[in-house]
Amino acid sequence: MAIIEIDSLSHPGTEIFASLTEAQLRNRLDPSRGIFIAESPKVIRVALDSGLEPLALMCEKRHINGDAADIIARCSNDIPVYTGSRELLSALTGYTLTRGVLCAMRRPMPPSVETICRNAKRIAVIDSVVDTTNIGAIFRSAAALGIDAVLLTPTSCDPLNRRAVRVSMGSVFLVPWTWISQPLTDLHTLGFRTAAMALTDKSVSIADPALNREPRLAIILGTEGDGLANDTIAEADYTVRIPMSHGVDSLNVAAASAVAFWQLRAEQ
Repeated sequence: MAIIEIDSLSHPGTEIFASLTEAQLRNRLDPSRGIFIAESPKVIRVALDSGLEPLALMCEKRHINGDAADIIARCSNDIPVYTGSRELLSALTGYTLTRGVLCAMRRPMPPSVETICRNAKRIAVIDSVVDTTNIGAIFRSAAALGIDAVLLTPTSCDPLNRRAVRVSMGSVFLVPWTWISQPLTDLHTLGFRTAAMALTDKSVSIADPALNREPRLAIILGTEGDGLANDTIAEADYTVRIPMSHGVDSLNVAAASAVAFWQLRAEQ
């Protein structure tokens, strides 16, 4: 292993952990060269188990023979491991490393919508959700509650954003996902009925048994502030509400996703 001890904030090779923006890491001009950052040993292990390619590690000195030891052992000898004091690494990255370990990894090419939906019975569609914490939480619920695939509109936050990856606890590597650029009504051509999560006068309760009987259902979740666009709601096969008590008008999109994923599971 190539252990490289750094003593400055400008050490060559560390810029992927420090000075590159999320957009630069994604490398929109050439996605095949994109990078993302996985944070914390547990998340990095899930990524490696999923077959993702590590490019470089950064960890506090004390973790080289501790929390990061098995991760380092799984990486090839030509992968650099940058190390230094907790204070230096925090100053370089701009945040305290979770459990003291970061891993820069090659961004996988997103599959086609048709590929990840081919054998799916329940999918989630994330429409214009931009908060990284919400994205991570939705993916964690999707993995735990049996969602087969996740589609995101281009106006949504990147699931491989560092914070989204960490909040998901690596679930973004467990649930197949991709971007959907065509209209959501095109899901009908793949055999899905659509359920828009929204509070309207025409919405049905999430407990409606007709929803569970649908063989293939796409659950559409909207942005944190305004929810789903009126056109999206109008074109959906169902508009679905979660009944509320005590005058509460709605749930956070991440909390709503967990309720929806569990309640709308397919009949066995």
